[in-house]
Amino acid sequence: MSSTDSKELHEVADGCHAYLQSDGSWGWSNAGLIVGDGVSLLVDTLFDLKLTQKMLDSMRPITLASPIAQVVNTHANGDHCYGNILLDDTEIIASTATAHEMTEVPPALLAGLNSAPGEVGDMFRSFFGAFDFDGIELRLPDRTFDGRIDLDVGGRAVELIEVGPAHTTGDTLAYVPDARTIYTGDILFIGGTPIVWAGPLSNWVAACDLMLGMDVDVVVPGHGAITDKDGVASVRDYLSFVDDAAGRLQASGVDAWEATREIAAEIKARPDFGSLGEFGRIAVNVDTVYRHLDPTYSSPNVVEQFRRMALLESAG
Repeated sequence: MSSTDSKELHEVADGCHAYLQSDGSWGWSNAGLIVGDGVSLLVDTLFDLKLTQKMLDSMRPITLASPIAQVVNTHANGDHCYGNILLDDTEIIASTATAHEMTEVPPALLAGLNSAPGEVGDMFRSFFGAFDFDGIELRLPDRTFDGRIDLDVGGRAVELIEVGPAHTTGDTLAYVPDARTIYTGDILFIGGTPIVWAGPLSNWVAACDLMLGMDVDVVVPGHGAITDKDGVASVRDYLSFVDDAAGRLQASGVDAWEATREIAAEIKARPDFGSLGEFGRIAVNVDTVYRHLDPTYSSPNVVEQFRRMALLESAG
């Protein structure tokens, strides 16, 4: 199933739905709806209120009979939680680490960057100009957990499994055993380059290995098309390659930015990774490897990280 399909809400397994947006690039995230007997569970909201309301409207034929009783935020990035406020009094659940990290990048910060004058504003609008962050009030989780929690969604078991820190500090998988379906949040980018904000990369590889060992047929990624275990394996292979390559260069004393450009050239020449979208994210990924290998290493600030990603993208 293609994420560019004109229909955004898909039933991917019995009572398990995926809401797919655009091409899955920056900010165009996926969400999910798990339906039990008379109630449902929403997996993630979207980047702004207009997009989230459009999604909720598309789900209304289902949620009229099975109202949304709970929302799970798989992690703290705004494209998976900024729409929370539209869920009124519905219980919101997230890992403890996710709930803490959600306070670090409020919608007002992105609104300010998107409206900034000059080069900085132009750069952030090139990433996030399609989204409207003005006036969004971030609603934080009502309930948090650590490690794992089992939910009952109208008599249907849903397992929440914390696998972060990886993409962010508190990434969560939502697994529906009876449908052999898993919602991964941004532990999976399909067709796009994974971005490792938190790391270490080995934790993310371990999360992929965990999924590969589970009884799963249908995999709903945080971005991109519906996949299966082949998609999980491809993300794992990318992360393992970057972790190994950056580790070798760091041990040889190569500067992180120089290492980024060297690894980027290797990736571009590979048939398996060379065509991934959002190629510039390799800058953040290499930087994360260096940060975890050397406690004294200081990462560039977020503006510089986005500048480097944009520079790599423009260089092709």
